[in-house]
Amino acid sequence: MQRFYRWDLLDKVSIIVVNWDGKRFLSECLDGLSQQIYQPLSLIVVDNGSSNGSVDFVNRNYPEVKTIALPKNVGFSAANNYAFKIIQTEYVALLNNDAVPHPLWIKHLVEALESHPEVGFAASKMLFYDNPETIDRAGDAYSKAGTGLLRGRGESANNYNKQEWIFGACAGAALYRTSMLKDIGFFDEDFFLLYEDVDLSFRAQLKGYKCLYVPEAIVYHMASSSIVYDSPISVYYSHRNLEWVYIKNMPSNLILKTIWLHIIYDIAALLFFAANDRIKEFIKAKWDALKCLKVMLKKRRQIQRNRKVDDDYIWGLLERELFIPRLTRRLRKN
Repeated sequence: MQRFYRWDLLDKVSIIVVNWDGKRFLSECLDGLSQQIYQPLSLIVVDNGSSNGSVDFVNRNYPEVKTIALPKNVGFSAANNYAFKIIQTEYVALLNNDAVPHPLWIKHLVEALESHPEVGFAASKMLFYDNPETIDRAGDAYSKAGTGLLRGRGESANNYNKQEWIFGACAGAALYRTSMLKDIGFFDEDFFLLYEDVDLSFRAQLKGYKCLYVPEAIVYHMASSSIVYDSPISVYYSHRNLEWVYIKNMPSNLILKTIWLHIIYDIAALLFFAANDRIKEFIKAKWDALKCLKVMLKKRRQIQRNRKVDDDYIWGLLERELFIPRLTRRLRKN
């Protein structure tokens, strides 16, 4: 199979794939990228200290791909940041190693950003790999309870078929203007993994960078293949980091409007995880979030000082929190 990756200043798009012991996914992911209609582009695989020969596999089978082999697992946030610091292209795309892009994926995302100069980043339509008639997510939303929402999760792939302004993009399949990333800052490395993309989306919106959902940009995602759904790792990092997103980014006046919903959500989550043998991870997540309160408040002061949009704009981005449908979806996973 012919591949077209190049690593030079002529490339317009860099695509970053972070990998950690995911060699079993890489063939389909990289072959999918090799079939992209849009050119020129370059690909970087950042390996997070894999122990299963992932780097040798990529170097042997995909010699055109630039690899960055980190000596240990530094987390999704820091691994992407390593690549962010060296790219010189106008756009940078992120793709999960357990995702397979449609051949027109990058083409549609680039065309969307070039048609809308006010857009800082774009979200893809992610379908379940083993059930492509069903949506994994159609971009990210954020609720008035201060939590992330997966737009369209579980709905028919025939839904969410128009371009629209949304809160944010899942970093598992997104395109960013490099200039925006340099302006707002890269991923917060304190997050390690999970919710780092929600944090980045919130920071981007506060500085006036809009996110466009592009349904034509399709990716097939092996959801929860790398991080098992409601595993101890997933529970800990998601419930620690969601507090940090809220603390850092929610404007003060909107905290007054959302804090009780946020508390209710945390209580409901506590009861849910107590009933599902994840209470220890949940309590540790909240305790560790609190221990870093001083650090997060320092980051908050800088973010809020530099924001360019008003409270009404942010309030208009927030979705109503529907506790019962959220609980129903969670129970279906168990």
